[in-house]
Amino acid sequence: MHDWFQTPAGRYLLEWERLRVDAAVVDIFGYHALQLGVPELDGLQANRMPHQWLASEQLPDAALGPVKQPTLLCDFSALPFPASSLDLVLLPHTLEFSSDPHSALREVERVLVPEGRVVICGLNPASLWGLAQKRGHLYRRLGFGSLFLPDGGEFIGYWRLRDWLRLLGFEVEVGDFGCYRPGVASDKWLQRMEWMDKAGARWWPIFGAAYFLVAVKRVRGVRLMGPAWKTVPAGAGKSVSVANRAHDN
Repeated sequence: MHDWFQTPAGRYLLEWERLRVDAAVVDIFGYHALQLGVPELDGLQANRMPHQWLASEQLPDAALGPVKQPTLLCDFSALPFPASSLDLVLLPHTLEFSSDPHSALREVERVLVPEGRVVICGLNPASLWGLAQKRGHLYRRLGFGSLFLPDGGEFIGYWRLRDWLRLLGFEVEVGDFGCYRPGVASDKWLQRMEWMDKAGARWWPIFGAAYFLVAVKRVRGVRLMGPAWKTVPAGAGKSVSVANRAHDN
């Protein structure tokens, strides 16, 4: 997606996602955080966990320019981390361009600690951009035209993804839509349509071109223990019987 992120629409999408991701991860605490793919979005920069990794499934092209380089090269459906070892996993368009999104999401569930968070960015097929992509596929089959969005991805619907998360034991904490401007190639026309962001958020909120999710891993029978700030000494508060003392006197 690197080349597409350099287009006006790509920069517009990245900026919207960067604001949402930064606001979400800044208050997620722990020790270990992982981002899978899309180095153009430095999604962990606002997070304060001491151990952070950016993973990729293939070596980056040297011609990509100044993007953050991955620290791990691995298969997203077989992450090199023990079970219940990560506090935060970020998936920016990871699932929709994965060869097996179900396996990748199950792997995320495996490596997350109980109460760990997963943050997901995705493209919404039920949007103006989704319609433009479908029209582009139709035109290509007819022998002309081009695609508006990157090719090779399967765009996963928002409610479909929520069902996947629920089946894996996740609880969605945050769900948001954005990027309501139409799919135009010109930066000039994209700026002219800025008013549609406010109108869309009010009148057709679920039809934004992109969606954003934060979900927490719930595990039955697991209860996080906090510090015992007040320790009651053994025997404190018990009533003292004086019957035997009175009898002895």
